[in-house]
Amino acid sequence: MDITIGVQNLPRELVVESDQTAEQVAAAVAAALESKTVLELVDTRGRRVIVPVATLGYVEIGAETKGRVGFGNL
Repeated sequence: MDITIGVQNLPRELVVESDQTAEQVAAAVAAALESKTVLELVDTRGRRVIVPVATLGYVEIGAETKGRVGFGNL
C-alpha cells in the first residue's frame, strides 16, 4: 500500500510503500497525533520514516491493491 505524507513548508510529498494494513497506518497516525511526538512508519524494505507531528500536513492512505498476474480480462 502507498502512503503519501504531506509535510508543512516542503514542496514535495513523502511517499512510502508499506506492508502495513490501512488500519495499522491509521492507528499509528492517531497515536502520533494523540501523543504529539512523531509519526513512525516502516516501508517494505525495512527502512523507518519518522516525521514530527508538529510539521505534519496530511496523511493519505492508499487502497490496498494486489498486483495481477497472468492473462485475464482487463
